[in-house]
Amino acid sequence: MELGNFSVSLNVKDINASKAFYENLGFTVFGGHLEQNWLILKNGKATVGLFQGMFEKNILTFNPGWDENAQSLENFTDVRDLQKELKRKNVAINTEVDPNTKGPGSMVLIDPDGNPILIDQHV
Repeated sequence: MELGNFSVSLNVKDINASKAFYENLGFTVFGGHLEQNWLILKNGKATVGLFQGMFEKNILTFNPGWDENAQSLENFTDVRDLQKELKRKNVAINTEVDPNTKGPGSMVLIDPDGNPILIDQHV
């Protein structure tokens, strides 16, 4: 099962402090809007999202249809097909994508330890 590009979305208390910390680790701003309290940072193929006041927990994020630079891929497994396969395997899905749509869509799973997993397709 190919889930797409992986990143960690962190719930941060102070986006400026977190930005400075990750920049000291060699990350650079790749996207987002500081004034909206969210940034995406990259270090090589590693991607970290910083989000202040947007959600309660850190989230593991997968993006079907994107490479590590948020560029669209020609071939990928659609989020609806991933959902169908997970349902066949009896994996509980917290928030489902509408199977009757096309294009962007997302679903959320919760792992056994309560960690949210967002599968978020933008293409």
